[in-house]
Order: sequence, then structure tokens, then C-alpha cells
Amino acid sequence: RVIPMLPKELSNGICSLNQGEERFAISCIMEIDNEGKVISSDIKKSIIKVTKRMSYTDIYKILEEKDEKIIKENKKYVEHFKRMDELARILKKRREKAGSLNLDIPESKIILDHSGVAIDVKKYELTFANEIIEQFMLTANETIAEKFYWLNAPFIYRVHEIPDMDKVKELNKFLFNLGYKIKINKDTVEPIAFEEVLKQIKGKPEEKVISTLILRTLKVAKYEPENKGHFGIASKCYCHFTSPIRRYPDLFIHRVISQYLNDNKNKIEIKNDISTSKKVNLEEKQESKTIKNKLPDELYEKYIGQAEKYAEQSSECEKIAQKVERDAEDVKKAEYMQNKIGEEYEGIISSVTSFGIFVELENTVEGLIRFDNLGNEYFIYDEDNKTLIGEKTKKVYHIGDKIKIRVIAANKQ
Repeated sequence: RVIPMLPKELSNGICSLNQGEERFAISCIMEIDNEGKVISSDIKKSIIKVTKRMSYTDIYKILEEKDEKIIKENKKYVEHFKRMDELARILKKRREKAGSLNLDIPESKIILDHSGVAIDVKKYELTFANEIIEQFMLTANETIAEKFYWLNAPFIYRVHEIPDMDKVKELNKFLFNLGYKIKINKDTVEPIAFEEVLKQIKGKPEEKVISTLILRTLKVAKYEPENKGHFGIASKCYCHFTSPIRRYPDLFIHRVISQYLNDNKNKIEIKNDISTSKKVNLEEKQESKTIKNKLPDELYEKYIGQAEKYAEQSSECEKIAQKVERDAEDVKKAEYMQNKIGEEYEGIISSVTSFGIFVELENTVEGLIRFDNLGNEYFIYDEDNKTLIGEKTKKVYHIGDKIKIRVIAANKQ
């Protein structure tokens, strides 16, 4: 199900890039070298006309499966897709080198029947076709954020601050028992330190659990009128620019960008343009690098006030939206599992608490086993090591252990 943010007439009509129709846009045009570095960029008001609307599945079949039928149907675009694929891989490699975190935590895909009842739950399968667009969007978002940072413009940035060091040390206590460690340097930590651990656990049974614990250790990304960098993608400047029909901060910065483009005859250039790919100390911003094409004072002050107010409001609304999304998924998963009472599954212990253990199944459904259902004995909870130890049998339950479960209850309420 899709519930559009704007009325359907807008989101599916004039705001949608429908094939063969002209649409107004703001374009970020970038020249990128073979190492993934943005060497020049320009922002312009533009008209876009989609020649062919493609799906991720078809792109995957063309690039990975070499599907002859789909290749033949899209013959004149295949070389474009190959170049896009090549560029996306170059950009991804550069990000990984900088320490961008590749948290491979699968999302749920819940299949509903015609009356809206959940009939299947599975992992949402992503392929490199999804990644192509993702890499291009990340690069556009960085480039826009950096340009407007040097312009001293009123703006809303996507901020992800360095994690709290006490939380990192707490995580390290747990990782130590599994033979891993996040390297801390003089009471600070770099994204690359997390990425190194994520590479080490790739494909191992504990990957999902450790990825989830790392995610819980990181701070929550939010919107702010001040640029503080983005830890998770190892970026000095970042914003959300690419989805003005579904995120309010994108819409706000489109208004700001439009205003700057109008005042500067549809062209924004930065002297001594630097690339986000370089290591830059944003605290040492030099006047020579800041172009002085400010907005009229009254408009500038208006946008400054709005940026502060809208950033805070958008961050709060995002929290609510995420909670609603999680709750909606949980309700549908419970609905699906109501028909599975008595069935047995294999899962992985995702969390150990003082009242029982949470187990996640292959299909992403998570459930709780209370102490009462763990056998006829008393269990001791070891908080430091996140384990349960049976008093009589000495049976130990660790996070990441495989375990067989039986479904005994599922309650939508």
C-alpha cells in the first residue's frame, strides 16, 4: 500500500516524472572523474522529460542476469545503464574508502491480499540496481549541501553526529567476547572504525545482530539549520534535496535554491569550488571561499527563522512517522503469525533481556520467549555479556545463537 504525502492528483500527476511528459525540476549537474570525485558542479532550473520509465527489476535483469528479451526491448538505453552501473560502483568504492557505514539490515516486505490482510512476510530484496540511484542521490545531496554551506545560505542540513563515547565503549565490551573491536582514537571515533567491523562480520551468523547493535549505538540522524556533518555516510556536508514531494526539508531547500537561482540569473557558482570527497575542515571556513550573493536582508532573516523552526518540526515528525511505520509493520506481522500458531521455525536470538529473549526469524518477524517458556529452571541474566545462564543445566543463551522456536501466540493488540 502507498499513502502519498500530497493528494494523489499531484503526486501521481504534475509532481511525478511520468514518461514522455515535461516536468519542471531543479537539476544538480555534476562532472565526476574516474575516482568518484566531483570536479565541477552546477545547479540549474530545468525541464526534464523522461524518455523511458524503468523498474529496478528490469535494470537488474539487464545488467546482472543479461536477460536477452529485456535487453532487446531496451537496446538503445543499455549502454547508458552500463555507464550508470560503472559510475555507481566507483562512487560506492570511494565512500567505502572514506568509511561510509554499510549497515546491511534487511527491511520487511509484507504482502497483503485484496482486503488488506497480511498473507506473506519476507525480506525486502535489494539489488545493485537500487544502489545505482542511491549513489547518485547521495552525491547530489552532498554537492548541494556543500555549495549552500559555502554560500552561508539559510538551509536545512541532514545531520548525524559522532556517537556518544560511553555507548561505543559499552558496545566494545560486548564485541570483545566475539573477537571484534571498534578502534577508539583519543576519546573520539571515526566512521571507518565501525566500517572495518562491519566488513569483518559480512556473511557471518552474527552479522545481523552486530549490525543492529551498531545501529543502536549510533546517534539518530536529524534535521538542523547548522551543518555538523554526517557520521554514517562519512560526509562533511549533507542535506536531503532529492525528494521534495515526500519530505518537507527537501521542499524548503528547493525554495531557498530557487530564490538564489532567481537572484543570480539561474546560475550558482562557488569560487575555489571544493569537493565533498576531499577532507575539509569546515570550522576553518575562509572568506575567499564564500561567495557574497546573499538574499535581500528581509528574505534572508525570514528563511533563517523558518530553517530553524522547520528543521525541529521535521525531526519530530520523522520520529512519529518512523514509530507509526514500525507499529503498522508489527500489527501486520502479528496478523500474519496468527495463522502460524503451533508451527516451528529456526531463528536467531536478537536480544537478551532481564525478562526473556527476543528471536528474529528468517522472514524478519521478531517474537519474545519469556522465562516461563524457556524450560523448568531459573535463569540468571548477565547484563555485561548480554547472556542468560540456566541455574541447573548451565545452558547459556547468547545474542546471535541459532534457536528453534514454536509459535504459541500472536496478538495484534
